[in-house]
Amino acid sequence: MKKKIFGKRLSRDVGARRALFKSLIKALVTYGVVKTTKARSKAVQSEIEKIISLAKKNTVSTRRRVYSILGADRGITDVIFNKIAPAFSDKNSGYTRIINLPRRRGDKSEVVRFEWSVKIETSGKKQVTSKDSTEKLTLRSKLPKKVEKKITSKKEPKPRK
Repeated sequence: MKKKIFGKRLSRDVGARRALFKSLIKALVTYGVVKTTKARSKAVQSEIEKIISLAKKNTVSTRRRVYSILGADRGITDVIFNKIAPAFSDKNSGYTRIINLPRRRGDKSEVVRFEWSVKIETSGKKQVTSKDSTEKLTLRSKLPKKVEKKITSKKEPKPRK
């Protein structure tokens, strides 16, 4: 007998749908912006809302629950609890927004930009400080300069008689 499924199926079985949701959530946490279809973003939006609401409580049990939802990815879980949840401490919902983009050329599907509603810096890029740049300059000055070799022909041809 055919049973009802809560939410969108997205033409996938249970395992594939869970994997899709995990990958979209991880991409949003890692990069802050995801370009995807409208149906996918609306389907995963409620999952992200639940995860952020759990993370705002910041207890051991909520940390373990989010950890299990995200497929045991400790790095992503730490980012959610340490950077993202504190940014939304004053909000009860509406953590993400969906911005419509032009339709995709190949199949005319609705494409959206799925992002956080508040600017959050989640990338782990190392920022260059003045100390690092001065070290680079001193290292460059210590390197020997390139020696230019003077190119000379082997022997000049003898003049013909």
